[in-house]
Amino acid sequence: MIRRLSRARAVAASLGLVLIVLGVFGTLTPAQAVGSIHANIVGSGSTWSANALQQWIRNVFNNYQWKITYSESGSTQGRNDFANGTADFGVSEIPYGIANSNEADSPPTRGFRYMPIVAGGTAFMYNLQIAGKRVTNLRLSGENIAKIFTGVITTWNDPAIVVDNPSLSLPATPIVPVVRSDGSGTSAQFSTWMRQEQTGLWDAYCGKVGRPFVNGHCGITSNYPTVPGSGFVSKAGANGVAGYVAQAAAVGSITFVEYSYALNSKFPVVKMLNDAGFYTEPTASNVAVALLQARINEDSTSQNFLTQDLTNVYTNVDARSYPLSSYSYIILPTKEESNFTQDKGLTLADFGSYFLCEGQQQAEALGYSPLPVNLVLGAQQQITQVPGGDPAKTNFAIASCNNPTLDPNDPRGNALATRAPMPQDCDRFGVAQCLTGTGGAREISTAASKTGESGAGGASSGSVGAGASDSAGAVDAAAIADPGATGEAVVDSVAASTVLAGTPQDLAVSHPGVLPAIAVTGAGMGLLLAAVLPPLLGRRSRKALLVRPTRGSPAR
Repeated sequence: MIRRLSRARAVAASLGLVLIVLGVFGTLTPAQAVGSIHANIVGSGSTWSANALQQWIRNVFNNYQWKITYSESGSTQGRNDFANGTADFGVSEIPYGIANSNEADSPPTRGFRYMPIVAGGTAFMYNLQIAGKRVTNLRLSGENIAKIFTGVITTWNDPAIVVDNPSLSLPATPIVPVVRSDGSGTSAQFSTWMRQEQTGLWDAYCGKVGRPFVNGHCGITSNYPTVPGSGFVSKAGANGVAGYVAQAAAVGSITFVEYSYALNSKFPVVKMLNDAGFYTEPTASNVAVALLQARINEDSTSQNFLTQDLTNVYTNVDARSYPLSSYSYIILPTKEESNFTQDKGLTLADFGSYFLCEGQQQAEALGYSPLPVNLVLGAQQQITQVPGGDPAKTNFAIASCNNPTLDPNDPRGNALATRAPMPQDCDRFGVAQCLTGTGGAREISTAASKTGESGAGGASSGSVGAGASDSAGAVDAAAIADPGATGEAVVDSVAASTVLAGTPQDLAVSHPGVLPAIAVTGAGMGLLLAAVLPPLLGRRSRKALLVRPTRGSPAR
């Protein structure tokens, strides 16, 4: 019996020591330190990805009460706010210090990493009418888009645009290009494409606006330059440019903006000619196809891990591809500095885990394209570097990630791209164009306005689809740029954001944190004491009995 008790105490003592070691050196080790509460966090930056971000922020607040405030200040301001510590995270379409840029944009001194948020297409939202009827099926080549935004083409009936649109009798309405007045990742994306694909036009534009060349060519810019008196209109934010084009008095205007804003505004977007000879719009599937050709920095030790090179995206020869497709990034902190704490890290890392999987389910409805699985896997590595993040949530199994690009038969493929439909023959260059609408005006068909012309899905001559407007006519470009000149009232409204119902993600059970670790240590101490104290106390009692004198014994 005594031997059995001794063995039991030895086992209890060993278990107690293990629990003590685990509590002190395991769950409490700094590498596994986890925030104890979901602290409020603040972000700043991109308007391109703002519609998706704001929806996800509403989702997690409604479902988990995590408070995240995001300021749609533009990518340049977002990078600056993160760098100077006034934002816990930044959001941008381009990294710090992009090559061939005209603007100084040095990386911050605080620790950071880039993590992809969502994919999407930079669309060309427009407001155009023919004889008072709304046009919803406009097509443009890349060259003609560049000519519009460099002031070379100035009217909608320019012969070059007529070639793109053989079914339309285009009006002599002045073209009013609407560009961003603030530092914008969208402008940087667009100017990156023009520098590479429309080099001559972009270089010539540099001369007009007085910008110096960078490495022999016009530089990439987040701040779109304009020529005074050219008829260009500059507005701040994606809502600013989209809201301007959506006004009834702004007939003839066109802007570049993320596809989501055209959907929310119920306005059409240009079908852009790709290198396969088809005109496509930036649907989720067309963007997914295009980005199969993106070159991603896969060096996890690089500061630019996961950033994109879109060179081959612009020239993708898949008929479904949309040329101006790209990704947006969140800039994550990797150190407890600039007032960033583990509690803030818990919120940010959990939010990242949410939108990488569950949030991507809403991407297409919001006007974006969900991230492919290879970027989700890379993004996991980035979240784990956020101080205070919970490994139980960030280390999710990719097979359980509720992302629509996940293909069980091809774990690193993109199911959305695999299922993407081929364009119709009427989307081919040189044939009578499709008459069906695009973007937010998909249900509004455009009548063929040339005698004998008809396209797939079109309405009969002289008619337009339901919802088209007859009331607003074209106005002079000067009146749009300066409404006071003719008394025209142009209200700078903004496009209303679409609000969708959020679906909560089943997140993993939280990491135990500090208090349970203390409990583990306490349990170990209890077992150790339970094993050690009884024998010690027993020996002490027996010794006391041996030395204590009995009553009546002679004194020594």
